[in-house]
Amino acid sequence: MTEVQTSPAAAPAAAGPSAKTGTQRSARVKEAATGWLFALPFTVLLVAFLLLPMAYAFKISLYRSTLIEGEVFAWFDNYKQAIDDPLVREGVVRVLIFGLLQTPVMIGIALVAALLIDAATSKFSRFFRLAAFVPYAVPVVIGTLMWGFLYSDSIGPFAWTGIDFTSSDTVLASLGNIVTWQWAGYNMIVLYAALQGLPRDVYESARIDGASEVQIALRIKTPMISSALVLATLFTIMGTLQFFTEPLILQPLNPGAITQHYTPNVYAYNQAFSFQQYNYSAAISFLLGAVVFIGSYIFLFATRKRSALR
Repeated sequence: MTEVQTSPAAAPAAAGPSAKTGTQRSARVKEAATGWLFALPFTVLLVAFLLLPMAYAFKISLYRSTLIEGEVFAWFDNYKQAIDDPLVREGVVRVLIFGLLQTPVMIGIALVAALLIDAATSKFSRFFRLAAFVPYAVPVVIGTLMWGFLYSDSIGPFAWTGIDFTSSDTVLASLGNIVTWQWAGYNMIVLYAALQGLPRDVYESARIDGASEVQIALRIKTPMISSALVLATLFTIMGTLQFFTEPLILQPLNPGAITQHYTPNVYAYNQAFSFQQYNYSAAISFLLGAVVFIGSYIFLFATRKRSALR
């Protein structure tokens, strides 16, 4: 028999591709482990302070407290009760009307401010940008309390006008003013950042063609930041549907106008902490979450469809 001898150099050559593949796989595993390590603090906080509380709230929303049997599993009876509750429907309708009126106003103000600051070339543009953003840095509770003093019909600076800013006819507009003052600067910064990323040579070409600054703003800048506009509008819609802090803080000024069921969030809060109806409160909260999700999805679907048609 003839023996086939293998050259010593052939063994490493044959093992070369396999070793290289193993090294690449080890590098990928190491990179993935490093990525998960960086994401671990956020994941822990997300699970501990969002997912677990939501799971617990959903669990108690399926129970009902009784005097005789205590906590009883009631399936979706709390949800049916919330859907049939006229106070819940009244609050939902109110926040929908509030969102339809307040969202275009806020986004319009933010867009105009962003366009003006982007077009400004003076050294005061940074000051105006900071001044517009300052209200967002003020905590919501403090800002609402401040506006509560301004709306006061006894010590407020507008008391001489005789206008009751917290009456049933004006309180929604007064609350809208607070929200716009608080959040317009944030939306302005989002839109201004998008404008800063646009290529400047497009503006120069438009000016050479004879376009005015207004035409550049409306026909070039605004369409090019449509994605940022959609994002800002989506955040505004989600925020208005979860309207809570401002009416709760202003409620003592006029409890007859700002009732305990003024918005679904306020109603759920009062059900839990004033009447100890924690199960029913959790059901109202999850129903409101469903409304927010559906409203956001409808808006995204409509804007995406319109973009596709263009």
